[in-house]
Amino acid sequence: MELKKEDWQEPQCLLNMDRSNRRFIPRQRVMERFDALTHRNDYDAAERHMRYWLAEARDGHDVQGQFMICNELMGLYRKTGQRDNALSCVEATLDLIRRMHTQDTVSAATAYLNAATVYDAFDLAERSIPLFERARAIYERDLPPDDTRMGGLFNNMGLALASLSRFDEAIGCYSRALDVMQRAENGALEQAITYLNMADALYGKLGAEDADAQINDLLDTAQALLDDPSLPRNGYYAFVCEKCAPTFTFYGRFADGTELKERADRIYAGA
Repeated sequence: MELKKEDWQEPQCLLNMDRSNRRFIPRQRVMERFDALTHRNDYDAAERHMRYWLAEARDGHDVQGQFMICNELMGLYRKTGQRDNALSCVEATLDLIRRMHTQDTVSAATAYLNAATVYDAFDLAERSIPLFERARAIYERDLPPDDTRMGGLFNNMGLALASLSRFDEAIGCYSRALDVMQRAENGALEQAITYLNMADALYGKLGAEDADAQINDLLDTAQALLDDPSLPRNGYYAFVCEKCAPTFTFYGRFADGTELKERADRIYAGA
């Protein structure tokens, strides 16, 4: 999950700030460029960009800058399947949180969520659950109930629980995610992802035959959300279509899966 501006600008305790030889990287400009590259699906350039600025932040003793970049890099490495780099960034990010003494903040919770998602992506789901729970406690205390970060947390936590065959708990998390996203502005894409995740959980719990009718209903609902003409056809829309396409194909809806993949390709080609 992407850090919001207020996360990486969150103030530290002055007692923990070494001001000698400090040089701050231009965080907003760095993130704007990173977002532009990832929205074009140019992950190689996005990685080079962030690695350059990570070196600058380290050279300038900019701890918050390092935290911002490591947090984003672990998500990028997860997307691109770079296990060792992703796990290294998880450890670096958690260490930076400890160094800044910000363990109980919203920005730390977002990093815990991202770290947990990395663990789950690389078959370390058992290690992810305590981090999800830690993030959940902070979010539920400090965020409004319709904040999209809450929806993202429950969605990703549901995936980890499903990978551990804790299907009822996973479905409960997906229901919580839907409750958040249905109240959030522009939450349709996240709802579509969650409906597909719920279909997978039902498949795992009941098997293909017993879950068939429920799965098709969930896929129909997700497809209707993705077809909403009011949704902006931007890089994030392309990413979601590309992410959802294999699920439709897995359940035999080949035309739907192909169309979603082609939508994503058209957007990326025109970016």
